[in-house]
Amino acid sequence: MDLGVLRRWWPLGAVTALLAVAASAAGHSSLGASRIPPASDSIPYVPEYPSAEPAPSIPVEPRDGAEATQAHIPHWILDAVLVLLALAILLAIGYLVWTLVTGALRRTTRAVPVARARRSAEGTAREVVAALDAGLVELDDRSTDPRTAVIACWVRLEEAAEEAGVPRLAGDTPTDLVSRLLRGDPVAGVPAIASADVLDGFAHVYREARYATHTVDERMRDQARAALRRLRGELTALATGSAAEVPS
Repeated sequence: MDLGVLRRWWPLGAVTALLAVAASAAGHSSLGASRIPPASDSIPYVPEYPSAEPAPSIPVEPRDGAEATQAHIPHWILDAVLVLLALAILLAIGYLVWTLVTGALRRTTRAVPVARARRSAEGTAREVVAALDAGLVELDDRSTDPRTAVIACWVRLEEAAEEAGVPRLAGDTPTDLVSRLLRGDPVAGVPAIASADVLDGFAHVYREARYATHTVDERMRDQARAALRRLRGELTALATGSAAEVPS
């Protein structure tokens, strides 16, 4: 048994043991009080002196009367206490067993590796094309701010990468996640769907839109649109099956 589990549940076991001891003691004891007159041979000798007033007599309760006045706890109360203690002990043991079993099942479930289904390049390309189409619609809307439109397009690509199963690593830069989506991630079972440099143009526009302090003008909107259309064209060829292999 795990030492951590023992440290967690030993107070419950101690309380259960104390309840058992209390139940046993209650079942073999009863409250009572009696007055037992002293034996005649234990009374010390007191010499008698003449007195003007007679000594008062001290009443002594007979032994039979003492037993009659003894108080007893009814047996049904002791039985009820024992039943309640037994139920409490059973509930505590049941809860302890249930906790141990469910914990073991959770550890077993976590230990079983879940195989991730390998995605097809065509299916992943179609999902990314849908995200690009939504981004191009937003870029074509001249009423939106160019900086906001460019950043929103990149966020759509990040969401597509997460839906495709590309893991986000602790040391990732803003472009690493999308780059692994396009270039493939064998560990995550994500196939390559685009060439190595097709994302460079849009990644440059995105970094400038996100971090630059100067105004993002319409020229950068046009650059982002051109980069996305180039990427869409390559992905569309793969999604429709007209490309035999992904260019590198």
